[in-house]
Amino acid sequence: MTISSPPKNSEIILNIEQIETSILQKIIAPLANEIDRDQETLKTALMTLGKSGLLALKIPQKWGGLELNQQEFFNYQLLIARYSGALAFLQTQHQSAAAMLASSQNTQLQQQYLPHLSHGKILLGIGFSQLRRSGEPPVKASPTRGGYYIEGIVPWITGWSIFQEFILAAKLPDGRAVFGILPLIDTTKLNGSITFSEIMPLCAMTSTNTVSATVKNWFLPDEQVVSIKPVNWIHNSDRQKVLAFSAFALGCALAGIDIMKATSKTKPLPFIPDAISSLQIQVDKCRNAIEEANKNPDTDFAEKLHLRATAINLAQRCTAAAVTVSSGAANHKNHGAQRVYREALVYTVSGQTTDIMEATLKCYSREQGTGNREQGEKHFPV
Repeated sequence: MTISSPPKNSEIILNIEQIETSILQKIIAPLANEIDRDQETLKTALMTLGKSGLLALKIPQKWGGLELNQQEFFNYQLLIARYSGALAFLQTQHQSAAAMLASSQNTQLQQQYLPHLSHGKILLGIGFSQLRRSGEPPVKASPTRGGYYIEGIVPWITGWSIFQEFILAAKLPDGRAVFGILPLIDTTKLNGSITFSEIMPLCAMTSTNTVSATVKNWFLPDEQVVSIKPVNWIHNSDRQKVLAFSAFALGCALAGIDIMKATSKTKPLPFIPDAISSLQIQVDKCRNAIEEANKNPDTDFAEKLHLRATAINLAQRCTAAAVTVSSGAANHKNHGAQRVYREALVYTVSGQTTDIMEATLKCYSREQGTGNREQGEKHFPV
């Protein structure tokens, strides 16, 4: 696929900004609660993004992508999360798979898949969070002539019956990881098989259809290998991208503030606008600080961890505030405040490492207004 007259970066940014009014506010927002619980509605919402070519934003323009930079992509992810957590979570699986393929050395796979990803003609999931686990690898790969034999249990795969295939990661005997494309449907091939569990009853975003997979003696041919990553790749990637998931938490925080603003129109209580103003200022400060941290390669890891934890904390507090102003109505499972509050729980543990867990707990346990953080680190108000 080729694109005539590729858009300039400024034009790309303008189009991304227009998404909020043309797609998210008009189409996604009115159906947000239904998208959260119904697979078909979610898939329709996903394909709405696909119709606009928004499902592979980081891949090169020559493959049909928009080739967004880090900050532009961050802003896009935040925007989607503000209007639908389920849609944000589902599309980012596909975006991640697209980015992995874009950086692959397997040109045959690139030609086969990349031209079809932006518009959702092919939809891909991912299954490599198990690489974060210590001890015995949950999924192993054994080299053989012409490929690898895969064996193990993949604990988390999102997009069952929505995505056609997914990129699996398996540990090699030398500690490296091989990534390859497998079908996202029960399949038996030669002497190997891949079977999937029932859809997990998660606290939120159940429409994203998260399952686990059992892989037995599955032959992954070299032709289906996306990449081979070095030892500790996932841990190094987590450090480099520690702020990436903050986009979802901040989008969730803004969703909570949006609910507060809507509720304040029917509840003319002066303390509600005061709370809205205070929370909005904190979200804006955190967002600006993350943007500066992403621009500055010298930002230390401890500060990035603190910003990630602050974004999580804001998602929790803003959505709890949305529940509070919604009163008893927020107890209803289909209420918007209930939905975003549950989404905040998901974002608290998404892509979590032990470093992020520790930073998050410190953020929760810190007494408000007590001054600087430990060891003289720069204080950021939460």
